[in-house]
Amino acid sequence: MCSFWKGPLNRAASAAWALALALSLHAAHAQEEPDFLKTPRLPDIAPPGDAVVAKSIERGVYFLLEIQNKDGSWGSPRNTKGLNIYAPTFQSHMAFQLAITALCTTALIEAGGDSPRTLAAIADGEKHLLANLPKLRRDTADALYNVWAHGYAIQTFVRLRARATAAKDPEKAARIEAAIRDQFNWLGRYESVDGGWGYYDFRVGSQKPASSSISFVNGTVLVAFHEAKKAGIEPPKILVKRALDALRRQHLPDGSFLYGEYLNMQPRRGINRPAGSLGRSQVGNLALRIWGDAKITDEVIVTWLDRLFARNDWLGIGRKRPIPHEAWFQIAGYFYYYGHYYAGLLMEHVPAADRPRLQDHLASTLMKLQEKDGDWWDFPLYDYHRQYGTALAVLALQRCLRNPPAKPADK
Repeated sequence: MCSFWKGPLNRAASAAWALALALSLHAAHAQEEPDFLKTPRLPDIAPPGDAVVAKSIERGVYFLLEIQNKDGSWGSPRNTKGLNIYAPTFQSHMAFQLAITALCTTALIEAGGDSPRTLAAIADGEKHLLANLPKLRRDTADALYNVWAHGYAIQTFVRLRARATAAKDPEKAARIEAAIRDQFNWLGRYESVDGGWGYYDFRVGSQKPASSSISFVNGTVLVAFHEAKKAGIEPPKILVKRALDALRRQHLPDGSFLYGEYLNMQPRRGINRPAGSLGRSQVGNLALRIWGDAKITDEVIVTWLDRLFARNDWLGIGRKRPIPHEAWFQIAGYFYYYGHYYAGLLMEHVPAADRPRLQDHLASTLMKLQEKDGDWWDFPLYDYHRQYGTALAVLALQRCLRNPPAKPADK
């Protein structure tokens, strides 16, 4: 220890020394890169190979086929636990079920192949979504889970429309396009006064929701909107602009995203720090990138994907914990497969030199967590968790294949 500390220090000397130390540390750090650019990179791993990844996907697809409800939906309000997610009315469960039915139908479209059983399951999922989404409403004055269903349904309908077009069925394609526009309208009705969307309105409970704009809901809907735009169905420009503005307001200088705008005065709270943002930064980066934000460079995308895999335990420690946000950095279990799904979508934007190793890490991370009956789950949520976890994992793994099967054109 420095001899400076051997004798007693008066307050003035202590203060002067502390100030000098702080200034010197500030000067030193000013010459360094921001911390979020110093992400450790895991060593390359042996590629699992398309055959192994495809087998894992096949097991997940088979699980989804086995667990589909007779009415074409997936999931139910059964399997409660001591502490359940707030679901005040039947509309809450309708919203959960429709969002998860959309995800499962999308997973089967992308990864299920064309067996008669898969085609029948997709047709039943499509029928259920078209029949029930028009009935979906806000749960209560303070709960708006329906925004998830509207967002994920857009992605499903984009794929269903492409299939109808490829099958030369213009009547069905037109009906599905109308359903996409209906989801735009519902999302316009339930847009937050702040721009973007939230799934709770604990402020007022007003007709125009006063819900706090939530970064990852904005990202989810913006990704769906962009898929519709690519398919030639333009989402309302004002909704896109306001959601992007809200998402940018929640994008912190270190690359993290606030959980929601209501935490904008607590940016260093654990949930808003890089470790707490691991499950959100992937969708936030993707949404800003596809809508033309120049700040989301290739380096930013690769950095946050490297961080996801090198620090996966920060996110994984919350997996399967029954209480939301009880893990380190206030991470909730249901962010795990959600974050990896959007990591999969980001693979399209990763430079070719980095893509194979990141695909290998994503595939290896997910395959080792597959359950014995072929499913994945991260948070006990009534009887919805195995369904959404499996759909998200299958969709992510599909993007780890080196030679994925061809898909029908968007138009």
